[in-house]
Amino acid sequence: MKPIAHTNLIDPTAEHSSVNQTAHDSVLAADSFASHTKGKTGILRIIKATSYSIDGFKAAYKLEAAFRQVLWLNLILLAAVIVMPFALGIKMMLVVASFMSLIVELINTGIEACVDHTSTAKHPLAKIAKDVGSAAQFLALSLLMVLWVMALSALLY
Repeated sequence: MKPIAHTNLIDPTAEHSSVNQTAHDSVLAADSFASHTKGKTGILRIIKATSYSIDGFKAAYKLEAAFRQVLWLNLILLAAVIVMPFALGIKMMLVVASFMSLIVELINTGIEACVDHTSTAKHPLAKIAKDVGSAAQFLALSLLMVLWVMALSALLY
């Protein structure tokens, strides 16, 4: 049986190269399509990334009722955190849990958009992807509820 030789896609005359390394290098090359699409470096890249993030928030709010519901729920809960006489550690824990539920909902929305972009036809793998995203959000909201119940019970007892 003849051994498989690695081929360097950039420099075929190179004797030792890994296909994975070569593919990795070509993807990260300075003149790759992705680097041109992403644009600038430094502060300009941060500004562009911030713009993309704002676009993501707008799209999620406009297109996803679940994101709007979670956002408004968490805004109410964050206002409650401010006025409730919880200890600082408890307030921090509740704020982190609120942000986590928003982050999970954004990721779930992204998963659903990717699956729907691929195909809107029913497929078992598409169902699994969407259901797993939903399960992650269920856990995040359950955690938020449990932490709120614990925080409120600490005030009462």
